[in-house]
Amino acid sequence: MADEVKLHGVDGSPFVCRVKIALNIKKIDYKYVVEDLSNKSADLLKYNPVHKKVPVFVHNGNSVSESLVIVEYIDDAWKAVPILPQDAYEKAQARFWAKFIDDKCIPALFKAIGSHGEEQAVAEAHEQLQFLENELNVKGKKFFGGGDINLVDIAATFIAYWVGAAEEALGIKLVSKDKFPKIKEWDGNYINSQVVKDGLPPREILVAFFKKRFGNA
Repeated sequence: MADEVKLHGVDGSPFVCRVKIALNIKKIDYKYVVEDLSNKSADLLKYNPVHKKVPVFVHNGNSVSESLVIVEYIDDAWKAVPILPQDAYEKAQARFWAKFIDDKCIPALFKAIGSHGEEQAVAEAHEQLQFLENELNVKGKKFFGGGDINLVDIAATFIAYWVGAAEEALGIKLVSKDKFPKIKEWDGNYINSQVVKDGLPPREILVAFFKKRFGNA
Protein backbone atom coordinates (compact mmCIF):
# COMPACT_ATOMS: atom_id res chain seq x y z
CA MET A 1 0.00 0.00 0.00
CA ALA A 2 1.45 3.39 -1.02
CA ASP A 3 2.26 6.00 1.58
CA GLU A 4 -0.22 8.85 1.90
CA VAL A 5 1.81 12.05 2.01
CA LYS A 6 0.40 15.58 2.31
CA LEU A 7 2.00 18.95 2.86
CA HIS A 8 -0.08 21.87 4.13
CA GLY A 9 1.54 25.17 3.22
CA VAL A 10 1.37 28.59 1.65
CA ASP A 11 3.14 29.73 -1.49
CA GLY A 12 6.03 32.06 -0.75
CA SER A 13 6.99 30.63 2.64
CA PRO A 14 10.68 29.73 2.94
CA PHE A 15 9.78 27.24 5.66
CA VAL A 16 7.30 25.40 3.46
CA CYS A 17 9.91 25.41 0.68
CA ARG A 18 12.36 23.62 2.97
CA VAL A 19 9.96 20.69 3.12
CA LYS A 20 9.30 20.76 -0.64
CA ILE A 21 13.04 20.59 -1.31
CA ALA A 22 13.50 17.66 1.07
CA LEU A 23 10.63 15.83 -0.65
CA ASN A 24 12.20 16.57 -4.05
CA ILE A 25 15.58 15.23 -2.91
CA LYS A 26 13.90 12.00 -1.83
CA LYS A 27 11.67 11.88 -4.96
CA ILE A 28 8.54 11.49 -2.84
CA ASP A 29 5.13 12.06 -4.40
CA TYR A 30 2.86 14.17 -2.21
CA LYS A 31 -0.35 16.17 -2.22
CA TYR A 32 0.14 19.89 -1.63
CA VAL A 33 -2.69 21.55 0.30
CA VAL A 34 -2.65 25.35 0.02
CA GLU A 35 -3.80 27.03 3.22
CA ASP A 36 -5.40 30.45 3.69
CA LEU A 37 -3.82 31.71 6.91
CA SER A 38 -6.57 34.29 7.36
CA ASN A 39 -9.10 31.43 7.35
CA LYS A 40 -7.25 28.34 8.55
CA SER A 41 -8.67 24.98 7.58
CA ALA A 42 -10.04 22.53 10.12
CA ASP A 43 -7.30 20.10 9.10
CA LEU A 44 -4.54 22.62 9.80
CA LEU A 45 -5.98 23.36 13.26
CA LYS A 46 -6.34 19.64 13.92
CA TYR A 47 -2.86 18.71 12.73
CA ASN A 48 -1.04 21.64 14.35
CA PRO A 49 -3.14 22.76 17.35
CA VAL A 50 -0.11 24.18 19.19
CA HIS A 51 1.22 26.71 16.65
CA LYS A 52 -1.63 26.70 14.12
CA LYS A 53 0.79 27.49 11.31
CA VAL A 54 2.42 25.96 8.25
CA PRO A 55 4.18 23.86 7.21
CA VAL A 56 2.40 20.76 8.44
CA PHE A 57 3.43 17.40 7.05
CA VAL A 58 1.02 14.45 7.20
CA HIS A 59 2.29 10.91 6.59
CA ASN A 60 -0.29 8.11 6.72
CA GLY A 61 -2.46 10.23 9.00
CA ASN A 62 0.32 11.22 11.40
CA SER A 63 1.21 14.93 11.45
CA VAL A 64 4.58 16.58 11.99
CA SER A 65 5.11 20.34 12.45
CA GLU A 66 8.06 22.77 12.28
CA SER A 67 10.08 22.76 9.06
CA LEU A 68 13.43 21.43 10.30
CA VAL A 69 11.70 18.74 12.38
CA ILE A 70 9.76 17.74 9.25
CA VAL A 71 12.93 17.57 7.15
CA GLU A 72 14.54 15.28 9.74
CA TYR A 73 11.41 13.13 9.85
CA ILE A 74 11.45 12.76 6.06
CA ASP A 75 15.12 11.79 6.24
CA ASP A 76 14.37 9.13 8.86
CA ALA A 77 11.28 7.74 7.11
CA TRP A 78 12.80 7.55 3.61
CA LYS A 79 16.40 6.37 3.77
CA ALA A 80 17.46 6.91 0.14
CA VAL A 81 19.61 10.01 -0.53
CA PRO A 82 20.41 11.05 3.05
CA ILE A 83 19.90 14.69 4.03
CA LEU A 84 21.66 14.48 7.39
CA PRO A 85 25.22 13.14 7.72
CA GLN A 86 25.52 9.57 8.96
CA ASP A 87 28.41 10.33 11.31
CA ALA A 88 27.15 11.31 14.79
CA TYR A 89 29.46 14.32 15.15
CA GLU A 90 28.76 15.63 11.65
CA LYS A 91 25.03 15.19 12.26
CA ALA A 92 25.26 17.22 15.46
CA GLN A 93 27.18 19.95 13.60
CA ALA A 94 24.52 20.09 10.87
CA ARG A 95 21.79 20.47 13.49
CA PHE A 96 23.81 23.20 15.21
CA TRP A 97 24.22 25.27 12.04
CA ALA A 98 20.60 24.80 10.99
CA LYS A 99 19.46 26.08 14.40
CA PHE A 100 21.95 28.95 14.19
CA ILE A 101 20.42 30.02 10.87
CA ASP A 102 16.91 29.99 12.39
CA ASP A 103 17.85 31.65 15.68
CA LYS A 104 20.42 34.22 14.50
CA CYS A 105 20.69 34.72 10.74
CA ILE A 106 17.07 34.90 9.59
CA PRO A 107 15.92 37.27 12.39
CA ALA A 108 18.91 39.56 11.74
CA LEU A 109 18.27 39.58 7.99
CA PHE A 110 14.57 40.27 8.48
CA LYS A 111 15.46 43.19 10.74
CA ALA A 112 17.84 44.55 8.09
CA ILE A 113 15.17 44.17 5.39
CA GLY A 114 12.54 45.86 7.57
CA SER A 115 14.91 48.76 8.24
CA HIS A 116 15.45 49.27 4.48
CA GLY A 117 19.13 48.50 4.87
CA GLU A 118 19.82 50.74 7.88
CA GLU A 119 23.57 50.59 8.60
CA GLN A 120 23.45 49.15 12.12
CA ALA A 121 20.87 46.48 11.23
CA VAL A 122 22.92 45.43 8.20
CA ALA A 123 26.07 45.28 10.34
CA GLU A 124 24.28 42.98 12.80
CA ALA A 125 23.17 40.70 9.95
CA HIS A 126 26.69 40.67 8.51
CA GLU A 127 28.07 39.63 11.90
CA GLN A 128 25.93 36.49 11.80
CA LEU A 129 26.50 35.77 8.12
CA GLN A 130 30.27 35.92 8.64
CA PHE A 131 30.03 32.70 10.66
CA LEU A 132 28.42 30.96 7.67
CA GLU A 133 31.01 32.45 5.31
CA ASN A 134 33.75 31.06 7.55
CA GLU A 135 32.09 27.64 7.70
CA LEU A 136 31.89 27.44 3.90
CA ASN A 137 35.48 28.61 3.64
CA VAL A 138 36.67 25.88 6.00
CA LYS A 139 34.70 23.20 4.18
CA GLY A 140 35.85 24.43 0.77
CA LYS A 141 32.97 22.57 -0.86
CA LYS A 142 30.01 23.30 -3.11
CA PHE A 143 27.43 23.05 -0.33
CA PHE A 144 27.36 23.09 3.47
CA GLY A 145 26.86 19.35 3.09
CA GLY A 146 30.01 19.01 0.98
CA GLY A 147 29.26 17.77 -2.52
CA ASP A 148 25.58 17.24 -1.76
CA ILE A 149 22.77 19.35 -0.30
CA ASN A 150 22.14 18.66 3.39
CA LEU A 151 20.10 20.01 6.31
CA VAL A 152 22.14 23.22 6.61
CA ASP A 153 21.68 24.12 2.95
CA ILE A 154 17.94 23.55 3.25
CA ALA A 155 17.80 25.65 6.43
CA ALA A 156 19.54 28.49 4.56
CA THR A 157 17.01 28.61 1.70
CA PHE A 158 15.83 32.05 2.89
CA ILE A 159 19.38 33.40 2.55
CA ALA A 160 19.84 31.89 -0.90
CA TYR A 161 16.61 33.10 -2.51
CA TRP A 162 14.44 35.35 -0.35
CA VAL A 163 17.17 37.87 0.47
CA GLY A 164 17.86 38.57 -3.22
CA ALA A 165 14.16 39.20 -3.82
CA ALA A 166 14.08 41.64 -0.89
CA GLU A 167 17.16 43.43 -2.24
CA GLU A 168 15.46 43.83 -5.61
CA ALA A 169 12.17 44.96 -4.11
CA LEU A 170 13.65 47.59 -1.82
CA GLY A 171 16.75 48.67 -3.75
CA ILE A 172 19.13 47.66 -0.96
CA LYS A 173 22.19 45.40 -0.77
CA LEU A 174 22.55 42.96 2.11
CA VAL A 175 24.77 40.17 0.82
CA SER A 176 27.44 41.26 -1.65
CA LYS A 177 29.92 39.08 -3.54
CA ASP A 178 32.77 41.28 -2.31
CA LYS A 179 31.97 40.74 1.36
CA PHE A 180 30.62 37.18 1.21
CA PRO A 181 32.16 35.43 -1.82
CA LYS A 182 31.63 31.90 -0.48
CA ILE A 183 27.97 32.53 0.40
CA LYS A 184 27.32 34.02 -3.06
CA GLU A 185 29.02 31.07 -4.74
CA TRP A 186 27.02 28.69 -2.57
CA ASP A 187 23.67 30.36 -3.24
CA GLY A 188 24.26 30.19 -7.00
CA ASN A 189 25.00 26.47 -6.77
CA TYR A 190 22.04 25.89 -4.46
CA ILE A 191 19.22 27.71 -6.25
CA ASN A 192 20.35 26.30 -9.59
CA SER A 193 20.08 22.71 -8.34
CA GLN A 194 17.01 21.14 -9.95
CA VAL A 195 15.60 19.75 -6.69
CA VAL A 196 15.76 23.25 -5.23
CA LYS A 197 14.46 25.06 -8.32
CA ASP A 198 11.41 22.82 -8.37
CA GLY A 199 10.55 23.79 -4.77
CA LEU A 200 10.93 27.57 -5.08
CA PRO A 201 8.13 30.05 -5.79
CA PRO A 202 8.47 32.47 -8.74
CA ARG A 203 10.81 35.30 -7.79
CA GLU A 204 8.25 37.95 -8.80
CA ILE A 205 5.87 36.71 -6.07
CA LEU A 206 8.53 37.34 -3.44
CA VAL A 207 9.51 40.72 -4.88
CA ALA A 208 5.84 41.77 -4.77
CA PHE A 209 5.55 40.51 -1.17
CA PHE A 210 8.55 42.52 0.03
CA LYS A 211 7.38 45.64 -1.82
CA LYS A 212 3.94 45.37 -0.23
CA ARG A 213 5.20 44.63 3.27
CA PHE A 214 8.25 46.89 3.45
CA GLY A 215 7.98 49.28 0.51
CA ASN A 216 7.33 52.99 0.85
CA ALA A 217 4.27 53.00 -1.43
